[in-house]
Amino acid sequence: MNLVLFDDPIIRINLLPFTFTRPVADIRIGIITIREKWEQYFGGKSSSLTENYLQPKFTALATNDNLMINGALCPDENLVKAIKKLTIGQNLVSGAVVLASRSKTLDLPSATQNIIYDSTYTLIDQPWKIFQHNASELKKDFVLITEGRESIGIQDKHTIVYGAENIFVEDGADIKAAVLNAESGPIYIGKNAVVQEGSLIKGSFALCEGSTVNMGAKMRGDSTIGPHCKVGGEISNSVLFGFSNKGHDGFLGNSVLGEWCNLGADTNTSNLKNNYDQVKLWSYTKRSFVNTGQQFCGLMMGDHSKCGINTMFNTGTVVGVSANIFGDGYPRNFVPSFSWGGASGFIPYQLNKAFETAERVMSRRHIELTQLDKDILKHIFDSTEELKKA
Repeated sequence: MNLVLFDDPIIRINLLPFTFTRPVADIRIGIITIREKWEQYFGGKSSSLTENYLQPKFTALATNDNLMINGALCPDENLVKAIKKLTIGQNLVSGAVVLASRSKTLDLPSATQNIIYDSTYTLIDQPWKIFQHNASELKKDFVLITEGRESIGIQDKHTIVYGAENIFVEDGADIKAAVLNAESGPIYIGKNAVVQEGSLIKGSFALCEGSTVNMGAKMRGDSTIGPHCKVGGEISNSVLFGFSNKGHDGFLGNSVLGEWCNLGADTNTSNLKNNYDQVKLWSYTKRSFVNTGQQFCGLMMGDHSKCGINTMFNTGTVVGVSANIFGDGYPRNFVPSFSWGGASGFIPYQLNKAFETAERVMSRRHIELTQLDKDILKHIFDSTEELKKA
């Protein structure tokens, strides 16, 4: 079978700004991305069926036997068993949601028979569900990627450990004079990751390959720091996809950052309203603010966006792709892609300047901003022009 992860068009728009630059399945939740979870279960590589402007970079591969799975769906043992039972011409559905389909083509829906799935499942169809379900997915991923393997353990005699059986350390990781408490959830320390002196880490927590927890940081649990990130200050129930930095003091809570983001020193996010009311968040689908049903919700920041020192983000702020935020006061709760400014107002961020910044940032990690990347960013720039005028 050929494994293809497809974007449900409605879910994809709901998940903006994170899906501006990637298929839904490349969202990181838990330790690994949704794509990597499915590939672990099926033991092979997958491709994506996504928006036309993303397809040149994320090419869909087709055969005469295609197993297509909803890219927003997180796998579990029951789901995998049900999907593996599908034959060509069958869909696995739950209400109006197509969970999976097996077909000779990549057309959806192409199957002729619907199989009802009546068990529970986790579908990441809203941005806040990334942090909402992160703890449970992290615990599942911990078992998935460590089962049958041996941790290198913690060698430093000055590091204090609680719940050592729930801690897994990959080769090359460096931990010094820290406190790791895995009694309430697992702690995963990735390959060549660094935990510096004085760091406090509470599970569940994942520090992925090549990432660093800076001196004196407080990781309060239920958080994932993706590959090649640097984090400091205080972080609670948040997800950084990868290649992003929050290296200094300041609070980040119930938040999600895409790739290539940077939060300036002493940036703080509010994740709770003063009146304890439920948080509203900008919806790209509704073109207005919608009730999340969550009491705690902080910052949703798309790829390549940055903010200056002492930035203050209000509860439930959405920042698009390649925005640059700075200055005194609270910026608005919705910052469109390619915006430059702050509380006093925004102007459009010139596309060529955004390219220059992205190239500088990515080259520091020896990664090229390719023409495919530029084409994607240009599409976002052109397609969000109306929002920048709002």
